[in-house]
Amino acid sequence: MKVFAALMFSLLLSACSTLPKAVKSGIDYSGQGKNKVFVVSHGWHTGFVVPSTSIIQYVPELKSRFPSAPYIELGWGDKGFYQAQEITTKITLQAIFLPTDSVVHAVAVPSENIAAYFSNSDVRELKLTNAELSNLGQFISGSFARNNGLVLAQKNGIYGDSQFYKGVGSYYLMNTCNKWTAKGLQSMGLDISPMFKLTSGSVMGYLEDLAAL
Repeated sequence: MKVFAALMFSLLLSACSTLPKAVKSGIDYSGQGKNKVFVVSHGWHTGFVVPSTSIIQYVPELKSRFPSAPYIELGWGDKGFYQAQEITTKITLQAIFLPTDSVVHAVAVPSENIAAYFSNSDVRELKLTNAELSNLGQFISGSFARNNGLVLAQKNGIYGDSQFYKGVGSYYLMNTCNKWTAKGLQSMGLDISPMFKLTSGSVMGYLEDLAAL
């Protein structure tokens, strides 16, 4: 009964606007830009790999934290689940059913061959115009919580040269890391509805269909 009540509470919350919000682009994704951005699925979780020179325009602190990385992987998720040393049933249920604090995970990617670097993950390449890339940068930047204009570093990340930062918005059943990725895609001008893009499969399936057009 308690789980059911928590589920209903989450569904009610999902009817409200969830943070972080997608950028209203006013443009349609062309697929013909010169800027390469990648969506990476690690199984249950998706995120973006973006050129470091573009994202540091919106999050300058990343330049000093990752001074030589050509790309940076960025993902948004539940603070407790993402940072846990051991995933327990309690942590999992809290992440799914109860609104919890969020974090942004930033990882230095030292290679320009993204598919090879993430050889054990599903990688999809997107070609963005400057305007599309700018919208994505604004969306990702808006996912970082700030104090006096500065992002808030947390623990070291979970793999590679990485860092957690305090995020904007709450994570729960209807506002997942994969919905966050879908919001980023929508910000670029892609015709995607983030509402039910809650799993990595739903996001990567959309991109697979897009590539087939």
